[in-house]
Amino acid sequence: MLEHATMITADAERGAAVVLGATLTLDQPAAEVARAVLRSTAHGVYEARVNGRAVSEDVLAPGWSAYEWRLQVQEYDVTALLTDRTDTVEVEVLLGNGWWRGGLGFTGLKLDYDSALGFIGELQVTYRDGGAQLLTTGPHWNARLSSIVENSLYDGVRIVADAAKGPRLDVTTVEFDRSVLVPQVKPAIRRHETVRPERIWTSAGGKTLVDFGQNLVGWVRLCASGPAATEITVRHAEVLEHGELATRPLRGARATDTFVLSGGDDVFEPTLTFHGFRYAEIAGHPGPLTPDSIEAVVVHSAMPRTGTFECSNPLVNRLVENSVWGQKGNFLDLPTDCPQRDERLGWTGDIAAYAATACYQFDCADVLHGWLLDLAAETEHGGHVPFVVPNVLKFIPSEARAKAAHMLVPTAIWGDAAVWVPEALWWAYGDQDRLAAHYPAMVRHLESVEARISPSGLWDEGFQFGDWLDPTAPADRPWESKADGGVVATACLYRSASFAADAAGELGRPEEARRWRDLADRTREAFLKHYVHDDGTILSDAQTVYALAIHFDLLEGDQRQAAGDRLAVLVAEAGHRVATGFAGTPFLTWALADTGHIDDAYRLLLQEEGPSWLHTVTLGATTIWERWDSMLPDGTVNAGEMTSFNHYALGAVVDWLYKTVAGIRPAEPGYTRLLLQPTPGPGLDWARGALDTPRGRVECGWRREEGNDGAIHVDVRVPEGIEADVVLADGSRRTVTGGTHSFLTTVCPSPQVRTIS
Repeated sequence: MLEHATMITADAERGAAVVLGATLTLDQPAAEVARAVLRSTAHGVYEARVNGRAVSEDVLAPGWSAYEWRLQVQEYDVTALLTDRTDTVEVEVLLGNGWWRGGLGFTGLKLDYDSALGFIGELQVTYRDGGAQLLTTGPHWNARLSSIVENSLYDGVRIVADAAKGPRLDVTTVEFDRSVLVPQVKPAIRRHETVRPERIWTSAGGKTLVDFGQNLVGWVRLCASGPAATEITVRHAEVLEHGELATRPLRGARATDTFVLSGGDDVFEPTLTFHGFRYAEIAGHPGPLTPDSIEAVVVHSAMPRTGTFECSNPLVNRLVENSVWGQKGNFLDLPTDCPQRDERLGWTGDIAAYAATACYQFDCADVLHGWLLDLAAETEHGGHVPFVVPNVLKFIPSEARAKAAHMLVPTAIWGDAAVWVPEALWWAYGDQDRLAAHYPAMVRHLESVEARISPSGLWDEGFQFGDWLDPTAPADRPWESKADGGVVATACLYRSASFAADAAGELGRPEEARRWRDLADRTREAFLKHYVHDDGTILSDAQTVYALAIHFDLLEGDQRQAAGDRLAVLVAEAGHRVATGFAGTPFLTWALADTGHIDDAYRLLLQEEGPSWLHTVTLGATTIWERWDSMLPDGTVNAGEMTSFNHYALGAVVDWLYKTVAGIRPAEPGYTRLLLQPTPGPGLDWARGALDTPRGRVECGWRREEGNDGAIHVDVRVPEGIEADVVLADGSRRTVTGGTHSFLTTVCPSPQVRTIS
């Protein structure tokens, strides 16, 4: 791949983006060209143009991968861009820092992969008579400075609009191991929509502020006319505090773009950065700022929306949309923790908690598959699943790493992403080849944990994130949750070993299946012996430990119901408020519903006082927050150093809305068979969901019959050729095939409905 090309660069200041170019003289007229293809990639990010036109709609290519082992190559058909020339083809490439030289990390780490950028590519032209030409990168290319004199993902860009081209630069070659080149797997990053301002006003402090009405990820596109050298500055933030931009949550990220006018009519679009924001502060704009001159451009990986949900409660509908927007903002080439501050890393724990939700809302099979290939590469070379993938934290200086050595070990949930994300993909898409590709990383994760299991059979030693961001934990020590760390880790080990056994069996590896089943059985036995008391309570007696034990199926006989009853008591004692973090939140309502406490699950869902999901909605959230109290009721921002307003993990509850309230579940991987089990509850009059599965569109919904107390009307739609088991609220079960079907049922006298699985 790209065997004839050489990676090239141009010497320029760190912040400046450069333009690389070359001209190919065609051997035959352009009309004789049958096909022209550009194959390319970069250390950094790039935008390519052929004959003055963009080769695609992609931005920030090639994205971010485990560059040392996997650098994705893009392929663009540019045939149509040659038809307006008769003898030459001009290729230009804008090259910026991106993640490669990004100053990444947090608390001032400023980590780079290397100090030098690079671009490698080839333009292959094939003629109708079979002849061909090849233009490859090399020292014969030319280079110049671009109008982008500063570019940073965290800090923003500075663009100086000037008709004159920048000064020439020397082109040099970069030593490069082309064995890391791989075809592009993940979908491209692209612009998807634009959002016009809802309001433009002057703050009490005299600042011009813009509200786009939605916390989003991308940038501002600005049109301006004014005297040459006029500077317009655009600052970004997710929320306001005391009527001004709340920039403290950005920590070290400047999130500021500066545009310098040419003296003519200028349009600025800072495509070498991205920001997480709802609000913008505009300074220096010549004349009044109008809604027609500014818009927000929404940017994320190209992934079709597949699932929807709506119900009779508008706050719940907004919660679902918050989850959707959170996924869009944090699926910018890879699943990140947040898109705005000096971090934006592929934290494994966040997606471990959220993967099932993600796979309902969007077709993210390729995004997550590509990310898992990076996880596998990082795990193979690092010995265990790192906290972030790609693992830029391995570039932390050795002295700092030595101080944190006690933390740089396998951890539950974060490490379990190697298993839980493939599990979500398997159930959503049923792709056995990809399951096989992900299986080796499952093995490495479990083997790294096996070495740390204590003599008691528990995973109860060493650092754990635990039930991260439990609302009862101290604000500055979010790992100190009420749920015992060993209980959480051991439960997670059981779940991971169980699915690894299932995966090995599916892949025709019976001995390995027995190995992981044995580990799961031993882990379960140790869990029951050391953590489950005779009265059915579980060590630390927290909402999370019961949710995990129930949902992961760790309990025996009457223990399961006893745990569900105890969980319901804890939830009621908390005033039906959430007391879970990353570990327990995805499974809390599941555990209540699956042990007959559907009323408590609904009351928890519909709670509007904090901590709760709808409390954030009542405070104006348009994405999922990192903390239950990222913003306080008085409108001030949480005083902690870690506060994001676009963190999807705690939004994992909407998976329960999709699969229990609306009732759309896969009975077999890839939805080759369906389980449709809509579960009504108090507080909603109707709910419905729809999902475009690999087998076709599925719809399921319910509504209460007017004037017929207790009667529930259920409508389902099943793809042709697919069977579905429909489980109604009265416990009856029907099997249907392709088409639409309706049912009328009376809810059992008891409001507690046991789940049939």
